[in-house]
Amino acid sequence: MNQRSTIDLEHGWDFMQRGITKLKNILEGLPEPQFSSEDYMMLYTTIYNMCTQKPPHDYSQQLYDKYREAFEEYITTTVLPSLREKHDEFMLRELVKRWSNHKVMVRWLSRFFHYLDRYFIARRSLPGLNEVGLTCFRDQVYQELNGKVRDAVISLIDQEREGEQIDRALLKNVLDIFVEIGMGSMDYYENDFEAAMLKDTAAYYSRKASNWILEDSCPDYMLKAEECLKREKDRVSHYLHSSSETKLLEKVQHELLSVYATQLLEKDYSGCHALLRDDKVEDLSRMYRLFSKIPRGLDPVANIFKQHVTAEGTALVKQAEDAASNKKAEKRDVVGLQEQVFVRKVIELHDKYLAYVNNCFQNHTLFHKALKEAFELFCNKGVAGSSSAELLATFCDNILKKGGSEKLSDEAIEETLEKVVKLLAYISDKDLFAEFYRRKLARRLLFDNSANDEHERSVLRKLKQQCGGQFTSKMERMVTDLTLARENQASFEEYLSNNPIANPGIDLTVTVLTTGFWPSYKSFDLNLPAEMVKCVEVFKEFYQTKGSTGNLHGYTLWELAT
Repeated sequence: MNQRSTIDLEHGWDFMQRGITKLKNILEGLPEPQFSSEDYMMLYTTIYNMCTQKPPHDYSQQLYDKYREAFEEYITTTVLPSLREKHDEFMLRELVKRWSNHKVMVRWLSRFFHYLDRYFIARRSLPGLNEVGLTCFRDQVYQELNGKVRDAVISLIDQEREGEQIDRALLKNVLDIFVEIGMGSMDYYENDFEAAMLKDTAAYYSRKASNWILEDSCPDYMLKAEECLKREKDRVSHYLHSSSETKLLEKVQHELLSVYATQLLEKDYSGCHALLRDDKVEDLSRMYRLFSKIPRGLDPVANIFKQHVTAEGTALVKQAEDAASNKKAEKRDVVGLQEQVFVRKVIELHDKYLAYVNNCFQNHTLFHKALKEAFELFCNKGVAGSSSAELLATFCDNILKKGGSEKLSDEAIEETLEKVVKLLAYISDKDLFAEFYRRKLARRLLFDNSANDEHERSVLRKLKQQCGGQFTSKMERMVTDLTLARENQASFEEYLSNNPIANPGIDLTVTVLTTGFWPSYKSFDLNLPAEMVKCVEVFKEFYQTKGSTGNLHGYTLWELAT
């Protein structure tokens, strides 16, 4: 074909038509040699020439129209008849094949007609060749068949949900058509497929749930629900569009969990109460995982948890009360021992349910709050006339004093004291605890009855961290007084050895206490023997030689031993 001679429309289009027919034959699988680069160049050049001829022989507009007509004719005569005669899965397979062929046809024809895209289409802001080709399929094939396709896909999804094997790759390819036909918009996928699929999903799981809730225990139901959610997620990864995941899971969660939340959690013999009672840690973890996904789903779980812990704690209080009243006739120290057992049991209860909060309930604030409120309810009841503040102070005293009933290693003591201080957080009258603790600390310090100075300081550090510096300031000063007293004693003994004349001949130990930091004690007027008066005088002289300004008439304990 001579490039210089004018090509009329009919002649030029006949040549193009032969190329298009060759392409159709290749797509239909008929014996046809592939396009050579020479074939391609001839077809491209024909279009180029027909678009660059001087008017009235510039056939750009006509060729643009014929490009679209070529698709429409092929779809009408070949594509649609082949699709209309097939149904269900066979129709889906044919559709995937036809869409794939159509995209190949668009790719080839848009190359032949490429010159239109570069100049004619660009200048007139018309839809590009690629868009025109895809729009033909959308307007003729997709619009007619999308309803049937959607129903066939949903039917296969439901078959898969019932345990049948389906061709997932086929579904993926079909659903890609819904996405691709939107040419950058998800409207077709969402409106023509997803909305109906979600509606069907809700109906499917609504039917399932209505049976399971009657037949299954709470743990069995939750296992099924978790498995369903896992499978739906898997479905998305294999053939649904990723944008469907959240919507799909929300539908399943709503039907399986939200609708039946109360019935499930309150099931007799297997609901949340029973799982807590029987320490079903794995089932409780699953419950948390499932109910954390639905709006306000954890509120009723946390509420049942709070009720359960409160009931367990209240039972401990009653048990301790009963034990105490049975022992009333016996010695007070036996009753005291019962109270120690009570505190130990409360610590164990707290350990147990704090582990539930941290592990089963993944450290969620809602469950920390429930645990706190439960412990506040029963920890402030007190036992046998003793407030919780007194019981905790006595428990600490028992651990910290020499010969206490709690025989523990240093690590165990530290751990136990840490737990007692945690329990203190639930006591409403912390100042009362401070008063009891200070009195008992004073006795341990003054009678040299403290088992370990480091433990004493450690508790004060923990209390300071929990309740603030004001809370422990007096107690810290009491411990400091004793440290200073030991230093003073060493200096006093050195002073006596350097002043043999002053030595009263009696072994003397003195502890000087700072007024205001120690509990107040009744003072008694003592008539000391002359030898002891001499001792006092000697210590006063020594104390003044140190330049100490503190007075020795405040709260002073004299420990004298011969």
